[in-house]
Amino acid sequence: MPSGEKDLPVIEDNRDGTVSVRYSPREEGLHELHVKYNSEHVQGSPFKFHVDSISSGYVTAYGTGLVHGITGEPCNFTIATKDAGAGGLSLAVEGSSKAEISCHDNKDGTVSVSYLPTAPGEYKVSVKFAEKHIKGSPYSVKITGEGRKRNQISVGSQSEVSLPGKVSDSDIKSLNASIQAPSGLEEPCFLKKLPNGHLGISFTPREVGEHMVSVKRMGTHISNSPFKITVGEKEVGDASKVKITGKALTEGVTHQENQFTIDTREAGYGGLSLSVEGPSKADIQCKDNEDGTLTIGYKPTEPGYYIINLKFADNHVHGSPFTTKVTGEGTNRQTERIKRQREAVPLTEVGSQCRLTFKLPGISPFDLGATVTSPGGVTEAAEIGEVEDGLYGVNFVPKELGIHTVSVKYQEMHIPGSPFQFTVGPLKDGGAHRVHAGGPGLERGEENMPNEFNVWTREAGAGSLAISVEGPSKAEIDFKDRKDGSCYVSYIVQEPGEYRVGIKFNDKHIPDSPYKVYITPSMGEARKVEIAQFPDQGAMPNKPQSLLVTKNGAQGHLDCKFVAPSGQEEDCFTDLLDNDTYSVRFVPKEIGIHYIHIKFNGIHIPGSPFRLRIGKDEADPAAVSAAGKGLEACVSGQKTDFIVDTCNAGAGTLAVTIDGPSKVSMDCTEVEEGYKVRYTPLVPGDYYIAVKYNGYHIAGSPWKVKCTGEAHAEKGTIQESSSVVVETVEKIKSGEKGHQGPVIPRFQSDATKVTSKGLGLKKAHINRQNNFTVNASTAGTNILYVGVYGPKAPCEEVYIKHIGHNNYQISYKVHDKGDYILIVKWGDDHIPGSPFAINV
Repeated sequence: MPSGEKDLPVIEDNRDGTVSVRYSPREEGLHELHVKYNSEHVQGSPFKFHVDSISSGYVTAYGTGLVHGITGEPCNFTIATKDAGAGGLSLAVEGSSKAEISCHDNKDGTVSVSYLPTAPGEYKVSVKFAEKHIKGSPYSVKITGEGRKRNQISVGSQSEVSLPGKVSDSDIKSLNASIQAPSGLEEPCFLKKLPNGHLGISFTPREVGEHMVSVKRMGTHISNSPFKITVGEKEVGDASKVKITGKALTEGVTHQENQFTIDTREAGYGGLSLSVEGPSKADIQCKDNEDGTLTIGYKPTEPGYYIINLKFADNHVHGSPFTTKVTGEGTNRQTERIKRQREAVPLTEVGSQCRLTFKLPGISPFDLGATVTSPGGVTEAAEIGEVEDGLYGVNFVPKELGIHTVSVKYQEMHIPGSPFQFTVGPLKDGGAHRVHAGGPGLERGEENMPNEFNVWTREAGAGSLAISVEGPSKAEIDFKDRKDGSCYVSYIVQEPGEYRVGIKFNDKHIPDSPYKVYITPSMGEARKVEIAQFPDQGAMPNKPQSLLVTKNGAQGHLDCKFVAPSGQEEDCFTDLLDNDTYSVRFVPKEIGIHYIHIKFNGIHIPGSPFRLRIGKDEADPAAVSAAGKGLEACVSGQKTDFIVDTCNAGAGTLAVTIDGPSKVSMDCTEVEEGYKVRYTPLVPGDYYIAVKYNGYHIAGSPWKVKCTGEAHAEKGTIQESSSVVVETVEKIKSGEKGHQGPVIPRFQSDATKVTSKGLGLKKAHINRQNNFTVNASTAGTNILYVGVYGPKAPCEEVYIKHIGHNNYQISYKVHDKGDYILIVKWGDDHIPGSPFAINV
């Protein structure tokens, strides 16, 4: 209440999925309503509202549009002007988008107001009567974005500078460079070999003055580094000097290219980033006219309001973000949504039975295998059992607390969603970025048939899970909660075509959502066709492969092609062996996963496309890990880094993407144990760092990193994305020379809790067994080390016997008189009293 006291409203469950909150205020003034579910604020809470007395004669306003709203939907509120005397009413709405306001006088002393926000964010609604704010004005309104789709492109334009000294291509890989501006802002910049063989750098100038470029090899400056570069006024990117022509920024038409031209000739150097957000994901085309101007076209498929963000050198150009009204026919896309509340799963402890379940219909359980890697790096096989038809469970008993990696493979390839993160003990961080989803229903489907996938929310904690299916026809969505942090979703649609499946947790899309799914027409005859013989996984490239396809009496035409890892598509040779069997031959030329598409009458047969791995060892994303300060926290304007360890994971494609309130400048260089990624954020906020290896998230990805500090660029209304992709080479930890030794586990122990007793700790006799005992039963797990060192030589024999529960009996024998030192260590640490001085 305004006085600072708390008051409790009455909560009534309406037993229909809604709850009513009733409250009779006792004070005038600004109230705050806190609405919490499972002790977490619901979206939009705390809500603020203003209480006025009825007969005050003042103008009052009420309605949800003064508290919260959704982008693209009208927000409504009412103004009561009864008994208020004479005066003019004025309204204003300020926020992250221009909002159209409309008023209607109800002729009963009230006015209905509606405004349309087109971008999410916080808005201020001002209501003035007789040129004075009414009580509670300006109101603060939270607008959330729901069901909006966006597309973005970036066009890099950077200043290139030549540095003295020639370099070879292989040399550039081992160098990394950063540039420091006069203000102290330091960021990575790109090195390249210029045509004349000299070393060149490219960077985006942000300030006038003398810049320092440091070029280092393995952490030490190369000769002549740091270099000085002077940046003039003409070179600094200036968003205010960008000229835009064309009316496509204010109005557009669906299903056609809406074009405008951007002229950056006067604006210096800088990257251009453009995003279009609205009811549909508009395709963006960008054509460089080679005269310093670009022609941009966007093609929306649904009518409505779109927001176009246009930034140059990380700052909005004049007028951005633009609100564009798009008219025309839609595509009659229909959306169906379901929402389910997820409870937090009970904590798992060391030694308790842990289980991860998933559904994979129609496979043979013999081809499944699972492993669990503990935080200490120990990998063990886990058992997989079939719980019920098509539902499998991975069971394991963890030996330590922390984040475990569970890999589930079918025919030696990760299933969708694997490798999984599985936390034993309390969760570190929850939220949408910790939700995984996978299954055939997120890749492809068939009309009038259930299309199924799994969602694992265990690592995300409690919250609401919303699943939407949007496309040419309405979907029937079925949801089964397995009560162990995983659930199973199936949906049926009536028409073929392209669908989008969105998965949101607490109103945020999970990684890789929304998924694009192509639903095929009913299989018909294609359902009968099956593969009789499939080539072995892991064959070498450039060797012909063949498979047999039986028609089982199906009538029609077979069509086959294969897609290589690089995306190259090639046809297969198809021969009819007898009237029911085809032989399909092809020659893969690359190493990696190939997809074999087998269609009958133009429709995929069951299980198509099939995966075939070429090359001995598939690079394994479960063996890749990432660590470093840059995954924990960062400060805007300061460069930070982390290392992706690819040792023992084979060669593959490493892709790092950073999403956040601003673009980040980043680079990736090779280091001994893998690859070092450096980045500089320019705006504070939450950044999400996704690390994928061969298209799979590695365990722990994406990371949520909080960035503090001041803004060095303008914040976008939406997430900006930056990414870097590297083809990795095979790495082996130094000193191993190809030999993979055992990994020593990370022990959890405390040497101070070890006790010892016995005569042998104080004095010893020549040529006799001298005894003492050590009790480490409460000190965790580790290894006991005992050593006796004498005046002339080490001791003749030390005998250690484990008598159960980390209790040990130790005896030793000495042959010479003098002063000895007895050392007892639990792991790397001395136990209390060690080293002991012993007189013989």
